Amino acid sequence: MQQPGAVAGADNTTFTVRAPRASALWLCLFDGEVECRHAMVRNGDAWTLTLPGNRSGARYGYRADGPWRPGANLWFDASKLLVDPYAVELDRRFVQAPDLAQHGADTAAFVPRAIVPGALADVPLHPPQFARGGLIYEVNVRAFTLLHPDVPPALRGTVAALAHPAVIAHFRKLSVGALELMPIVAWIDERHLPPLGLTNAWGYNPVAMMALDPGLCPGGVGELRDTVAALHAAGIGVLLDLVLNHSGESDALGGVLSLRGLDADAYARDGEGRLINDTGCGNTLDFAADRVRDLARGTLRHFVRHCGVDGFRFDLAPVLARGPGFDPAAPFFAEIDSDPWLADRVLIAEPWDIGPGGYQLGRFPDTWLEWNDRFRDDVRRFWRGDGGLGDLATRLAGSSDLFGSDCRSVNFLAAHDGFTLADLVTFENRHNLANGEQGRDGHGENFSWNNGVEGPSEDPAVFAARRADLRALLATLFASTGTIMLTAGDEFGRSQQGNNNAYCQDNPIGWIDWQARDIELEDFVAALSARRSAHLAGMSTFPEGGAWLRPDGAPMRVADWEDPSGDGFDWHPPAGSAAPARRVRRGIRHAGFL
Repeated sequence: MQQPGAVAGADNTTFTVRAPRASALWLCLFDGEVECRHAMVRNGDAWTLTLPGNRSGARYGYRADGPWRPGANLWFDASKLLVDPYAVELDRRFVQAPDLAQHGADTAAFVPRAIVPGALADVPLHPPQFARGGLIYEVNVRAFTLLHPDVPPALRGTVAALAHPAVIAHFRKLSVGALELMPIVAWIDERHLPPLGLTNAWGYNPVAMMALDPGLCPGGVGELRDTVAALHAAGIGVLLDLVLNHSGESDALGGVLSLRGLDADAYARDGEGRLINDTGCGNTLDFAADRVRDLARGTLRHFVRHCGVDGFRFDLAPVLARGPGFDPAAPFFAEIDSDPWLADRVLIAEPWDIGPGGYQLGRFPDTWLEWNDRFRDDVRRFWRGDGGLGDLATRLAGSSDLFGSDCRSVNFLAAHDGFTLADLVTFENRHNLANGEQGRDGHGENFSWNNGVEGPSEDPAVFAARRADLRALLATLFASTGTIMLTAGDEFGRSQQGNNNAYCQDNPIGWIDWQARDIELEDFVAALSARRSAHLAGMSTFPEGGAWLRPDGAPMRVADWEDPSGDGFDWHPPAGSAAPARRVRRGIRHAGFL
């Protein structure tokens, strides 16, 4: 098979797309709204066409013909304009519409057209900017920059805004090691959102894996490459949060936008021919198939080779190793390890999905980091008052029960999915009515507490208790062994009004309010991060032989670890260790370095 996608040369341009069960396939070139169709030629499982001239910048899509029998996994409909799975730039955003799923309804008027790329420059391959033990800062690009007062209005809400000097100054104040950008490739709203007047604000519903979203990244590949370069110059790495586990074509009632209309066998199906839904999003990409892994690996290479990114966080990562069961020795892992563009990148798994045996924390390759929800929950429970000293110490020391001596844990207290950190100590219950699902969506158990009042309070005692809780939580995170992650805005007390599933809140609920920052809390976090950075060499591993002491200075005993009312401990490293000493005191809401 020739190189998939659109490849422009000096004298001609070649288009190649896989569609093994199609009976006919057309390349559709657009001049404005005028469409010109060119019949393509079958070449094995793919179709190809070479046209004279360098067509860089041309808008194109595909149409495929063949049987329409959804029950047999055949979705061919020549009325559907199909997005190239290997597109790297699109001319517009995806929009949800009933016509996408209606056989015979033409969709060319609103489906994005891919843009033929020009020659994409290679970014020199350097070691990743980020090292284990550092601070990862999770960012929703639009929500983070849209209200930033120092960013020019024309840049707000875009990838380019992350390179603005005022934004970089904030990252540097926090000693950020790497940004983790929530999805910036093009996505589509879930079907139920438009009737509710809502939109997907997070991006975890992509259609084309490597096509940057025109709203977030209007400058395309060049905008992302320039932003990465500016952040690298400031000593900050860039990680992309990618969704390779499913596509926005959804379940059997979803639209025909790309893979479904070209090669629907890319989606995993059970023995009865039904779509497997290990993602909870309607479909699951089949990583047992070579062509799916090729597309995923090509996506990673594209962002490293042409944009210079340092690594990736993988949403619902067990899907990458399913065939259909999870295999810790899955082919995709070995293929990444042997790829010269990918072998040294920072790789982070969200180690769970909703499929059978989907919780795989601690079972990814030793070159990968993993989001550690056990850290999140055990630390929350300790400071809420119903968690034990032993569990806290295990998490603080790098979760050896999960990772052994190789600390691959990404420790976090809050992420995009769930309560913000400030809401964690302000709301005992989720408040998600704005999501249009009668408050049933989002996690039901958050290990949260409200300090006696549900929601905002002007009571000085409640305010003081919440502030003390936040400081204790944050100090525990920054004193923990492993890599740590902070979600943007949690350093200055951002709130989502108690909404713990704000994926559809592209409005003030989800946007970061820079005018309402708690500067004292922000300064506290900056000091914590500076202290951690000064000890960075000792934060990625936990040495053997240290001393665990009770608050009175005596060695901790088994009974002390098991005492539910235990107040805390001190830990002193062995002689010669680069790791700093640490202290926890529950009664006075204190944690951190000694």
